[in-house]
Amino acid sequence: MSLTGKCLCGAVSYTISKDQREVGACHCSSCQAWSGGVFIGIQAGKDEAVLTGEENLTIFKSSEWAERAFCSKCGSSLFYRVTAPGPMQGDFHFGAGTLTDWDGLAMNDEIFIDRKPDAYAFAGTRKQMTGAEMMALFAPPDGS
Repeated sequence: MSLTGKCLCGAVSYTISKDQREVGACHCSSCQAWSGGVFIGIQAGKDEAVLTGEENLTIFKSSEWAERAFCSKCGSSLFYRVTAPGPMQGDFHFGAGTLTDWDGLAMNDEIFIDRKPDAYAFAGTRKQMTGAEMMALFAPPDGS
């Protein structure tokens, strides 16, 4: 089963080929500024997502390890993509709100939990990682 999504105006769309049933939440300051709050996203490997309308994307290098993309026509935030070398390089994290239908998806994790504002909290329990724990995933394996 695949999932599909698009920007507000439809100039950019995507298909995720894997049967993904989980979303995650990111509370980092970049995601808060980019999404206007918590970023709820769905992950897809670089070979699991097909983009249509790429000529309508504007890409912004938002950190040393990621870039963010939005529609140049309507301004919709669509995804961030990992640029750091390593096993996650090229992975997409599409905004769940851009999915055509995200009924039946469950939230499985929250990252940068130490940066979550006090103004909200999600019900239920799930895996939670601090910013330091998350950034350690991008550290070179030999510690250099």
